[in-house]
Amino acid sequence: MRFPVVLHTDDGVRYGVTVPDLPGFFSAGGTFDEALDSVREAIELHLEGLIEEGGDVPVPRAIAVHRANPDFTDGVWAAVDIDVARYEGKAEKINITIPRRLGEW
Repeated sequence: MRFPVVLHTDDGVRYGVTVPDLPGFFSAGGTFDEALDSVREAIELHLEGLIEEGGDVPVPRAIAVHRANPDFTDGVWAAVDIDVARYEGKAEKINITIPRRLGEW
C-alpha cells in the first residue's frame, strides 16, 4: 500500500511527519531524507500495534483528499510504500467447489 505522508518544518532543516490515514501517528527526522526513512519503519510499527490490538490496516486515501485539510496547508507531500502482506495473517489452505468452466477460465 502507498500511504500519503505530509512533512512539516519550522526551521527548514528538521521535519515532523504525519500520516493522515493513521490518526495519532507522528514521526520525525533531522533532515527531509531522514524523516522519510524513519517514517517507513514507524508506519510498520504502528500497523503492528493496530493488528495486535485487533484492528485492521486502514486503506489509505488519495493525497488530493487530504490536501483539503487546513492542518496540512504548509506541508510537503510524499507517498511511502508499505508491504502490508505480513499483517494479513498466515496463509490458510481452503477447499472450495466451483463450476468446472470457471476453474478453466
